[in-house]
Amino acid sequence: MAPTPTTAAASSRPPLHDAASRQRLRVSLALVALVIYAVFAGVQHAEVLMGLVDAGDSWRLSAFNLSGGLLFYGLMRSGLNHHLHSDPGLNFPQMLWAMTGIAWAYAITGPARGGVILIMMLIIVFGMFALSARQSRLITATGFAMLGGVMLCKALTDPAHYPPRVEVVHFAFAGVVMGAVALLAGRLGALRARLERQRADLTVALERIQALATRDELTGLLNRRAVLDRLQIELRERDAEAPPLCVALIDLDHFKRVNDTHGHAAGDEVLRRFAEAARQVVRGGDVMARWGGEEFLLMMPGASVAQGLESLARIRARLADMPMTDIHPELVVTFSAGLAACSGHGDLEQAIERADAAMYAAKNAGRNRSLAAPAHPLAAGRADCATLAASSAEVRTPE
Repeated sequence: MAPTPTTAAASSRPPLHDAASRQRLRVSLALVALVIYAVFAGVQHAEVLMGLVDAGDSWRLSAFNLSGGLLFYGLMRSGLNHHLHSDPGLNFPQMLWAMTGIAWAYAITGPARGGVILIMMLIIVFGMFALSARQSRLITATGFAMLGGVMLCKALTDPAHYPPRVEVVHFAFAGVVMGAVALLAGRLGALRARLERQRADLTVALERIQALATRDELTGLLNRRAVLDRLQIELRERDAEAPPLCVALIDLDHFKRVNDTHGHAAGDEVLRRFAEAARQVVRGGDVMARWGGEEFLLMMPGASVAQGLESLARIRARLADMPMTDIHPELVVTFSAGLAACSGHGDLEQAIERADAAMYAAKNAGRNRSLAAPAHPLAAGRADCATLAASSAEVRTPE
């Protein structure tokens, strides 16, 4: 008798998202199938000893089964199955090989051949979970044709051991059961296809939800919560010898006037264009986020204060070059920014406060400029903006 290819059940397992894990599963199942082929070879040898099967026929069938098991295991083990993107588990060819072995087993088993039909049914059931509805119907029809051909051939050539009336009964039994199984396989295949579509839709929806949770919908930048998480991660991963991390708070100048004069749609477009200008010129590892309203935060890992001011200057220059005349012919967009160096995880909140104070100092100093806060925390906060403006480095675009 021929075994059931256990690799056909691989797709019935819970989905493994890691490709290496999925491949290890395929290799292990191919090895299990090879072991089962070996076990059935032993069963056939026992049948030989009982006088039910001819020894030569048994050896030939065992060689066929074991060579197939070794072939599929070798393909899995070597990774060559990865080239078959439509069926990397080789489910269909393994089942076809097993079907051939079962038809062959029916031809040589003699009195015990009724059990072979049950094994063919079992393979078809495995096919429900491993194949598409079309493939399940195809493998069922192929197995039924193989089995019917063997029955006809043996009834004509060896009627003493394969009486035609008995073969007709076997054929009718196989037809009824395999037809029902094929119908069920089609239904199950359609259900699997629908579940796959629903899972794909759910994946898209979850990605959308995640994007909404971490991204500002208007500008496409990270939102406040997401950038704070990034800052925490960045500071946790820094070692004692790592260069400093700078944060900058940016506020668009007179943005309320834009909304009041040109409308909120124009204000939204200004926010989008500022975000686009910043994305075009920030360094590769920098992260720009929408902090709230018309305020933005720029995270600059490994940047010194001077490098941070240079980044803000590039954003200012790119924003000045970005056309706004289609929003309004006289619209000019500028920003004020405050920059602070962060010395470590425990200094994050204070560094953001220092950058915020420096930003307000830039506004009080005339706007359209960037100021860097001193390295030490300010005791007086925003009340000391004038002192901060006097003691800070300044980068300003001439009006």
